[in-house]
Amino acid sequence: MIFVAICHDKPGALQIRLDHRPAHLAYLEANKSVVKAAGAMFGPDDKPVGSMLILDCVDQAAADAFAAADPFAKAGLFASVELRPWRQSVGQPVG
Repeated sequence: MIFVAICHDKPGALQIRLDHRPAHLAYLEANKSVVKAAGAMFGPDDKPVGSMLILDCVDQAAADAFAAADPFAKAGLFASVELRPWRQSVGQPVG
């Protein structure tokens, strides 16, 4: 099942993002079978303000667990995380 995660950083948390980025990228790399696409979202000043991930997980519980184990989440970077089932309609298949 495919999920989309929209993660919004806490205001003023850029240093947390920068400090934990290597561990976050290593986590995504180690879980290529789950992560179909991922990247930062940017504000008008071209600084990162969040993350978006497309995940292939067995169910909602597995998606929740994957998101909670992300080093960014563990570091307290996110003000909010929305994790929803998603069905692709257009473009290269991600699942």
